[in-house]
Amino acid sequence: MAPAENSIIRRETVEAKGRWSARLDSGQTLKLIDTMGQQAIDFLCYGAELPLDRINIPTTVRLNKSLYITKGSKIYSDRARAMMSVLEDTCGYHDTLAGCCSCEIDKVRYGVDKTESCRTNFIAELAKWAMSPSEIVSNINFFMRVKFAADGELTISEGISKPGDYVVLRAEMPLIVVISNCPQQNNPAAGFAPTPVEVVIGRAE
Repeated sequence: MAPAENSIIRRETVEAKGRWSARLDSGQTLKLIDTMGQQAIDFLCYGAELPLDRINIPTTVRLNKSLYITKGSKIYSDRARAMMSVLEDTCGYHDTLAGCCSCEIDKVRYGVDKTESCRTNFIAELAKWAMSPSEIVSNINFFMRVKFAADGELTISEGISKPGDYVVLRAEMPLIVVISNCPQQNNPAAGFAPTPVEVVIGRAE
C-alpha cells in the first residue's frame, strides 16, 4: 500500500528535467507520482552496502517472466537478489527496454545538439554517492510506454499515464535509488514537454 501521511519520511517535487536520489533502508517505500501525466521517470538502484550489486534488467525480465514492470513485479540485482517489490501501480506497466536518453544518442537519432539528458542526470547524481559514469547500467523507465512488435521492432509511444498516477516500491535491502525526470523533448517519453514529478519515502512497517 502507499505510505499513509503519518508514515511519510520525505516528500519532494523533482522539477521538470531534474534529478534526485536517496538512501532507503529495508522495508521503506518509495512512491513515484506522475503529477501531470505522460512523464517518464528513468530509474536505477544500487545495493547501499555493496553498490556494485546493482539493478540488472535481464535478470529482472527473466525472473518476472515479463518485459514490463507492474504490481507484483520485483527488481533484481546482478546477484539475483530481490532489491525492490512493486506494491502498487495505477498506470499498468513500465518499460525495461529503451534505456536512458543521452546527448550522444539524441544527436544520432534526431540530429540535435543537447546538454541535458537522463545520462547526464545520472552522471551528476551518482557523483553524490562517489560512483562514476561506469556504474550506469540499463534502467527502468517508469510511466514510459514502449511497444514491441512480433518482428522485434520497438517504438517509444505516447504515454498512457494520467495526472496523479503512481507506483509504490518497497526496498527489500538497503539501497541507493537514483532517478532522472526525463528531459527528452524529441520523442513522446515526456509528452514532448517535460513536467515535474513527486517522490515520497515512507517508513518501514
